[in-house]
Amino acid sequence: MIPNRRSFIRKSIYTGFAIFAGGQLLSQKNWMHSSDGITSKPNLLRFLVASDGHYGQADTNYQQNLDDLIAHIKREHALEPLDCCIINGDLVHDEKKYLPIVKQHLDQLPIPYFVTQGNHDQVSAEEWESIWGMPVNHTAVIRDQVLLMATTSNEKGEYICADLDWLKTELDKYKNHTAIYIFIHITPEKWTSYGIQCDQFLQLLTQYKNIVAVFNGHDHDQDHFKIKNKIPFLFDGHYGGNWGLDYKGYRIVALKENNQLHTYMMNSEFKLNEAYF
Repeated sequence: MIPNRRSFIRKSIYTGFAIFAGGQLLSQKNWMHSSDGITSKPNLLRFLVASDGHYGQADTNYQQNLDDLIAHIKREHALEPLDCCIINGDLVHDEKKYLPIVKQHLDQLPIPYFVTQGNHDQVSAEEWESIWGMPVNHTAVIRDQVLLMATTSNEKGEYICADLDWLKTELDKYKNHTAIYIFIHITPEKWTSYGIQCDQFLQLLTQYKNIVAVFNGHDHDQDHFKIKNKIPFLFDGHYGGNWGLDYKGYRIVALKENNQLHTYMMNSEFKLNEAYF
C-alpha cells in the first residue's frame, strides 16, 4: 500500500510561512486540509528525529544538552512507544574523540537508534563504522517501513550530495514497501543559508512513489518543512550547538494506519508546527 503524501494540514505558532512545491513557492493557505481525526488512528511506525548536538563545542552545555535529549526520548517512549530514533548528524563538534562518548550515552536508550554523519563528525567511513557498528550509508527496515540514512559529508567535513548509486540500489530494492524515509544531514537544495544544490538527488526521488519524507539536519534555525516534487523535506532545529532557534528540540513522526504522516516539533513540553501529510 503506497502512502498518500498529497494532502496535509499544517498548524504553526508562526505566521507568514511559505512552502515550496515542485519548485514553486506556494502560500500556506493553498495547502490547508482537514486532519480527519488522524491522531486517533493507530501508528504503523512512530519515531523521533533530532540533530546537531555538537558534543564538545566550547562554551556550550554540550553534556547537559545530550542528557536532556536522552531524557526526552525516554519520556516520549514512556508516554507513547517509539520504534526508534535517528540522530541526523553533527553528533560532535570536529573532535572525533567524543564520538565513542556520545555512543556510550545513546546506548542507554530503551529503543533502537541510528545515526547519520554530519559535517562536524569528521571521521573516515571506516572509523564511523567501527564506532557505531553501522556504515555511513545504512538501511533499516521496521515492519515494512524503510529508513535510508545517507552520509552527506566526509572526513574533511565537506558538504556533499548523497551517494546516488547506493541510494538508487536501495530505492529499487524497497520500491514495493509501504513507506521509505530518507535521512541526510545537509539540505539538498539552496533553500537555506547552508544548503547545497543536489539536482540529481532530487530528480532521483521523483521516480519512487513510496518516499514519504526527507529529513534534514544541519540548519539549526529551521524547524518547518518545504515541499519539492510533492515530497516534504522536514527540519528539526537543533538540540545543541551555539546558534540557531531559541529553543532546543526534536521532531516526532508517526505514520498512521491510513498511510498519512503526522509530525510535529517538541520544545521541551510544548508541541510546535504540527503537520499532516
